[in-house]
Amino acid sequence: MMTNKCQIYLASKSPRRAELLQQIGVSFEMVDVDVPEISQANESAEAFVQRLALDKARAGWQVSNKDHPVLGADTIVVLDGEILGKPASPADAESMLASLSGKQHTVMTAIAMVDAEQASGRLNCTQVSFREITDTERKNYVASGEPLDKAGAYAVQGQAAAFIEHLQGSYSGVMGLPLFEMADLLREFGIQVV
Repeated sequence: MMTNKCQIYLASKSPRRAELLQQIGVSFEMVDVDVPEISQANESAEAFVQRLALDKARAGWQVSNKDHPVLGADTIVVLDGEILGKPASPADAESMLASLSGKQHTVMTAIAMVDAEQASGRLNCTQVSFREITDTERKNYVASGEPLDKAGAYAVQGQAAAFIEHLQGSYSGVMGLPLFEMADLLREFGIQVV
């Protein structure tokens, strides 16, 4: 059950992350951060997503009241070594979905938490297999607007669930906040979830 007392700050505007925190009973306040999502030269996908989560947590700490830990998170989709972020346009979303069609990809979600004494993080990697997606399905899905602000141009909890043939790993991680790792990280900062 969620208490009214704030336990953490969430450095994210994602309604999905907010919903997942509520699901495990964590009370939070959102803080607004703007962190450029640009990979550095020779940075692996794992290093990139973990750095972004930590950068977001640190940026959130700077604008918070500094009375609770700050959580940052980032999610990327990796296909054949290439990072697929959020689509820049509907055409970009269609292209991403075409490349994911009939293939397996990895969804990486990193979480990081910081306070005055420490910074720590976790990484979740989940394998997702898409069935073949027809041109009509792709166009209809993009027209729905759902994929336009999602890494890899799809939402596992939305209409794209019809494309997912198999998922091995964390469903909540694909949504944007792996709850097993989240609970472990919270315990590290002295916050008991259950």
